Amino acid sequence: MRTPFIIAIDEGTTNAKAIAVDIEGNILSKGSIPLTLTHPKAGWAEQDPMAIWHATQSAVRICLEFLNIDDLKGIAISNQRESVLAWERKSGKPLSPVISWQCRRSEPLCAEIADRPDAYKIQQLSGMVLDPLYPASKINWLLGAIDNGFQRAAQREICVGTIDTWLVWQLTNGKSFVTDYSNASRYQLFNIHQAKWDDELLALFQIPEQCLPEIISSAQYRGETLNCDGLPNGIPILSQIGDSSAALYGQGGFNDSIVKATYGTGSSLMTKTAVFPKQNLGVGTTVAWHDGQLSLALEGNITHTGSALGFMSQLLGVTDINQLSLWAQSVADTNGVYFVPALAGLGAPYWDVKARGMICGLTDAATPQILARAAMESIGYQVADLFFAMENTLDKKLETLSVDGGPTKNLWLMQLQADILQRTIICSQIAEVSALGAAYLAGKALNWWESYAQLSALPRETTIIVPNPNNNAIQQNYLNWQQAVKRARFQA
Repeated sequence: MRTPFIIAIDEGTTNAKAIAVDIEGNILSKGSIPLTLTHPKAGWAEQDPMAIWHATQSAVRICLEFLNIDDLKGIAISNQRESVLAWERKSGKPLSPVISWQCRRSEPLCAEIADRPDAYKIQQLSGMVLDPLYPASKINWLLGAIDNGFQRAAQREICVGTIDTWLVWQLTNGKSFVTDYSNASRYQLFNIHQAKWDDELLALFQIPEQCLPEIISSAQYRGETLNCDGLPNGIPILSQIGDSSAALYGQGGFNDSIVKATYGTGSSLMTKTAVFPKQNLGVGTTVAWHDGQLSLALEGNITHTGSALGFMSQLLGVTDINQLSLWAQSVADTNGVYFVPALAGLGAPYWDVKARGMICGLTDAATPQILARAAMESIGYQVADLFFAMENTLDKKLETLSVDGGPTKNLWLMQLQADILQRTIICSQIAEVSALGAAYLAGKALNWWESYAQLSALPRETTIIVPNPNNNAIQQNYLNWQQAVKRARFQA
């Protein structure tokens, strides 16, 4: 029996993925193509925008291979956030690489702005601390690196946008230049209180509004496919949403009680909130989504989690992350060794760009297995730092943590996370939960699902992990880890 479906694209740092989701919320097929991240200089990280587009097309073709294209009713997009590029409006030709969310090349500009008397307005207006993570300072760098970049941007000759905007531009053959509220709120040029580009922030970063995309709802028509390889013309693009927000949507985080953590190259914790926080404890305020009404969220971003494992694997000469995990599980503890993966500074809740990575507590008893375990534990400790900062910001206890992403398939790591937090972990068995969240939004635009109750009733496979209440050793190790973080910050 034929069934209508949506293609949901999830364009991440390491892979471009696509899934087909039917009207019952079932995943019919999948496609995935790996991507490359390059580091031309220390602290720099970038990607090829055309490689991202070609990989996305290939993932969609794989996903569609055994489906009837006539049943395709729309396209949804979830994307890596904060990564940004510039292209020529007339030709669509990229004028820059994709400057990754991990890239620190705009640190000098952020340091300069931080010394200005009006720098306090950045967090006040945008909801987020000044940091090279966000596109604003990267866009200034990009325009400065392009001949007459600022002038051309003001004259509408240059488009600047995050990956969602780039993909919609490509899918519509340059007909649509848009972003959604969740992605716009990450630019650090967006007024979180007024929900629009902010004149004061634009002036602070010297960015002409004329080069930025139009902001529209996360769930509405934003153009149709035109001249795309593997896709017929006329397929509507129906949603855009940043991957972290998409994961919260896919986890069913429609109320203020659900906190989700997405584990990937970096990690994000997010919870929907109806109020602005009264205190600043390293957790930012952002837009969760706009699906008919705008919803806010508290969020913090960790720069190195999965990438910390990749770094340690390379250091130890291990080519398989699974081997790193097996090594970690083969020892009872780290024997006092701690790894702080501040490989490009520390993100939330510390926001310390000067912190540097370190391995401390080494003795002649240290082994590769111990270092592997220290790397694994560093993920759990970083998430705990942010989880408890979020609790303190909200001034209430958070009872559970809903998790998704590749590392969550490692149940040993998730048990470790539960023991550190002393909270129950609800682990999604669907790897593509961000893509699923984008598909839900596209389905809302199609009126497939009209209420949160209907969305909550869609199938979700989860594993429940309960903490071991007697694991006192891991609690002491967590305290020791926090001391290691202080040393990593002090040494800078």
